[in-house]
Amino acid sequence: MIDLYTAPTPNGWKASVTLEELSLPYEVHPINIMTGEQKTPDYLAINPNGRIPAIVDRDEGDFAVFESGALMIYLAEKTGRLMPTDAKGRSTVIQWLMFQMAGVGPMMGQANVFYRYMPEKIQVAIDRYQQESKRLLTVLDTRLADREFLAGDYSIADIANFCWARIHAWSGVPVDDLPHLQRWLAAIEERPAVDRGVKVPVDISALFRGGQEAEDFATAARSIVTGSDKT
Repeated sequence: MIDLYTAPTPNGWKASVTLEELSLPYEVHPINIMTGEQKTPDYLAINPNGRIPAIVDRDEGDFAVFESGALMIYLAEKTGRLMPTDAKGRSTVIQWLMFQMAGVGPMMGQANVFYRYMPEKIQVAIDRYQQESKRLLTVLDTRLADREFLAGDYSIADIANFCWARIHAWSGVPVDDLPHLQRWLAAIEERPAVDRGVKVPVDISALFRGGQEAEDFATAARSIVTGSDKT
């Protein structure tokens, strides 16, 4: 059994979607990042960096894994699925996983901060992070022009990039001119395991339709980016 410590964010979905795709039994422990639960001593014993997600593999002597990409690699290698075992295939998957972790996630995360959460709109920062996010999504679109998935068969590289790319509208980044990315997003969205995974620990899909619920969420999230270091 896997204990999953998570919140409804793209990085959190990376863990829950992977667990769902691998059909691994897991128990969800929601972490309220708005109130700083990820900074409690008990959680820091699992993830010293005080971020989500993290897992504890009870079947391996309560082995803890933090950092979403490391967690995905661990689960894929534990089951022998979602990542090739040959050196070149494995490297290709990890390259596109690192692309998300080093580029797509950080840039879209900052776009969210300056476009959605900061009470003061700093246009130069908004433009900077939205433009870089669009550039990175365009890289994905180009990669997907002549292939179904990023690294051969469907893999943790697709899961990782999908979980961030799916919120492009929340980051204020249109993808109308990226047809290959749109095709890939739609195909992955239809996977039953993905549908289940992005609703863990709660379903926040209504936020992406805008309206008062989205405004309330953005207001609450503002306390993270303008107050104490809780993220």
